[in-house]
Amino acid sequence: MEQTVEQKLKALWALQSVHTKIDKIRQVRGELPIEVADLEDEIAGLDTRIEKIRAELDDLEDSIVNRRNMIKDAQAAIKKYEGQLNEVKNNREYDAISKEIEIQGLEIQVCEKRIREAEFEIKNKTELYESTLKNLELSKSDLDVKKKELDTITAETQKEEDALLSKAAKAEKGIEERLLTVYNKLRNSFRNGLAVVSIERDSCTGCFNKIPPQLQSEIRQRKKIIICEHCGRVLVDEGIVFEEENQG
Repeated sequence: MEQTVEQKLKALWALQSVHTKIDKIRQVRGELPIEVADLEDEIAGLDTRIEKIRAELDDLEDSIVNRRNMIKDAQAAIKKYEGQLNEVKNNREYDAISKEIEIQGLEIQVCEKRIREAEFEIKNKTELYESTLKNLELSKSDLDVKKKELDTITAETQKEEDALLSKAAKAEKGIEERLLTVYNKLRNSFRNGLAVVSIERDSCTGCFNKIPPQLQSEIRQRKKIIICEHCGRVLVDEGIVFEEENQG
């Protein structure tokens, strides 16, 4: 059966009333849920950074081992070429072997330079690794404290919040999807989560701007859904608020 505009307005106000109570409970927790979430993200980031640094350190250590092996190979080659110098038959052969010895000598110098660079990088990355580990431990400790604090506050209010969430879910089923979409969009648009507001002292309780008498009269008739021309919230008359309070 099609709902009347009045029924729709009452359903919207009932849902808003429940959500306002939920919001108040969550306000008691303050910034703690955000702080806990931020710390969890930070810890995940630090874990990733530690893994990355560890992998980089492993690669640097592997590169040092490889360079040392290359030095050994170059030294063995030099020894072999030096032996061949005693058997050369002409200047051309002598020059060719001497060139090979020179190339292997340069290879050793390059490898030694790369080893020094890698060792310097290992020193820096090890310091970064240790400071990151320290930061991780501090963040984990901070998270434990804040989680316990949040759990204590949540435990005190969880039962009431669960009941209200259940009530809100039930109330949502009585509102058509299009209207519910608009309601949720409005709720997300305002920091205080007020999508449906009443009139008090001739003003919108959402933005506190004056509502013209003619518009107030139309709102009291409950024949159409009227929004505040200043803030865009859905407006309901004092009677709907009174009826909901008496029912609640």
